[in-house]
Amino acid sequence: MHTIITNAKGSRSIEVSDQHLATIHKYNLMAGLEGQSGVTEETLESLRLQLRSLLESNNGDIELITLCKEVFFHDNMKAIGLQNLIALAKECAQATTTEEA
Repeated sequence: MHTIITNAKGSRSIEVSDQHLATIHKYNLMAGLEGQSGVTEETLESLRLQLRSLLESNNGDIELITLCKEVFFHDNMKAIGLQNLIALAKECAQATTTEEA
């Protein structure tokens, strides 16, 4: 289990499991999120809209539903949290690639 900080003060956080990270990787959810202006609240809202569409087209994928409920649509999730989640997902992907080599 990993913890990401979701606000500037560091007083709010979200727990992210390895299963959450696997689902993020499975659906390639972090691709293209870091624009020239960085991760903003608009980036998070855009991702949430994409996720709603993905949920509609993947009826019953419990892993995706759980990820959305526990991470992306969590009350504490803000742009800073998304930035930290992107960093965590990259770190875990690199660690997985290193282990496979």
